[in-house]
Amino acid sequence: MIILANFFEAIAIVLDYALTFYMWIVIAGAVLSWVSPDPYNPIVRFINTATEPVFYQIRKRLPVNFGGLDISPIVVILVIIFLQAFVVKSLHGLARTIA
Repeated sequence: MIILANFFEAIAIVLDYALTFYMWIVIAGAVLSWVSPDPYNPIVRFINTATEPVFYQIRKRLPVNFGGLDISPIVVILVIIFLQAFVVKSLHGLARTIA
């Protein structure tokens, strides 16, 4: 059973790091939306490619545009925080109970 506990612990750690990394990408995407960066820059293209599909789904489902201010990045960050607090901590707890 210790192998299964270690497996769940590893999943929790990797998921936590991935969510944190994506949260920083979302923050960078929000900052880039305030300025006019070079659209042909590879970093800008990567950030737009990584964030715009998620932002589009949020914008499509929720009216998150208040007076020209797009709050879809805030919604995405709140979802990431929820996933870290619920899923990651649940996986850590599951690993502790199995071990």
